[in-house]
Amino acid sequence: MKLFAVLLFLAASLTIQAQEVVFNGATYKVKGKTILENNVDITSRLSVEEKIEILETLKEQKVLEAERVKADKNAKKAEKAFKKKEKAQSNFDKASSKYNRAVAKYESLKKRGRLSPVKEMKWVEKVEKLKYKRDKFEGKLNKCKINLK
Repeated sequence: MKLFAVLLFLAASLTIQAQEVVFNGATYKVKGKTILENNVDITSRLSVEEKIEILETLKEQKVLEAERVKADKNAKKAEKAFKKKEKAQSNFDKASSKYNRAVAKYESLKKRGRLSPVKEMKWVEKVEKLKYKRDKFEGKLNKCKINLK
């Protein structure tokens, strides 16, 4: 098993070192300053201008790959921020709904005169806790950087 892992690592490192470049319809592998075509060293057969162009093409490919990776990373970051904002909005909506229902019920019971002093104190505590939770989720919602609109 260890031998397999070592061989896999070596194979991966060899393929990483040789980078493929498509230039003038031909596929070349570049290892350092050596240019291979079909695993045959053709560095000496190429003109200086062709070598420079192949190496410049390789640099351009590396830059494009780096930009693509950066764009993917930024897209994932934006998606994560969007999900966080959605979650915060959902939590705030739930907390607001619970708070509004509790206030309405408390006012209704109080209006009908069905609250003893002990029950009224419990309802006031419950409403205050729900208001605290709603305010907490509102703060988290405001901290999110993007707008859902």
